[in-house]
Amino acid sequence: MKLYTIDTRFFKLDGGAMFGVVPKSIWNKLNPADENNLCTWALRCLLIEDGNRLILIDNGLGDKQDTKFFSHYQPHGDATLDKSLAAHGFHRDDITDVFLTHLHFDHCGGSIVRQGDALVPAFKNAVYWSNEGHWNWATHPNDREKASFLKENILPIKESGQLRFIAHTEGISFVDNISIRFVSGHTDAMMLPQIQYKGKTIIYMADLLPSTAHIPIPYVMSYDMFPLRTIHEKKTFLQEAVNNEYILFFEHDPVNECCVLQQTEKGIRAGETFKLSSL
Repeated sequence: MKLYTIDTRFFKLDGGAMFGVVPKSIWNKLNPADENNLCTWALRCLLIEDGNRLILIDNGLGDKQDTKFFSHYQPHGDATLDKSLAAHGFHRDDITDVFLTHLHFDHCGGSIVRQGDALVPAFKNAVYWSNEGHWNWATHPNDREKASFLKENILPIKESGQLRFIAHTEGISFVDNISIRFVSGHTDAMMLPQIQYKGKTIIYMADLLPSTAHIPIPYVMSYDMFPLRTIHEKKTFLQEAVNNEYILFFEHDPVNECCVLQQTEKGIRAGETFKLSSL
C-alpha cells in the first residue's frame, strides 16, 4: 500500500462559523481572518494505491459551480486535483474507487463535471462509495443543512449507476487494512477511514476534526448539526487516539497535513506535526 496527499487548492469560510462558540479573540490567533472575517482552509484529499485499486478519499470543491458560488468561497492556489494526481503519475481515469466521507459540497464537489449540458461522473472508471443512511440524509436535507448538499454534486452519481453503499457497521472493513468509523455530530453517518500503514494507524479526520485548531473539546463548528454529539465523539476518539498513538490526517488544516497527539495539563492537544510523505 502507498499513500499520497492530494491537494485541491484552498478555500475560505467564515471564522466564526468554523469555530462556533470560541471567541474571535482566541481563534483569530490560530487562523487569522481577512477583512471579511474569512479564514483560509485546505481541501486536502488522500489517494491510496493498494494492489490494482486506486482509492480517492473525497475530492474537493470541483469546478462546475457558477461565479457567484465561487465568490463566496474564493478557491485559490495552484494545486488542482488533476495536477496533484499527475504529480504522482496518475490520471482521474485511473481511479477505481471514490470514497466520500460525506456529501457536503467541499468534500464531494469534484465527483461530477459538466460535459456540455450534461452532468457526468468525473471518475468514469470508479465506483463511488457512500452509505445509505447518509445518502438519504443528504437527498432529503433538513432546512439548516440543505445549502451544503447540492443536487448537482449528488444525484448524477446515482443516475450513472456507479454508486454503491457501505453497510453502516462500526469498524467495518472497506478493503484490507482500511476500516471505517461512523460519526454523526457534524452530519448523519459521516465515515472516517482508519488505515493501517507501515505499522501505524492513520485516521482521515474529515469534519470531525477539520484542523489541529479543532482538537480542544469546545472547538466545534457552527456547521455541526448535533454539537453535543460532536463533543462526545471527539472525547471518545481523542482518548483512543492518544492511547494508541494514532496519526491524524487533516482535510482542512491550511498548514498541517498530519499530527500525533499528546496529553497536556490542558487536555489532549496536537503534538508533532508533519507531512504524510515523511512516514
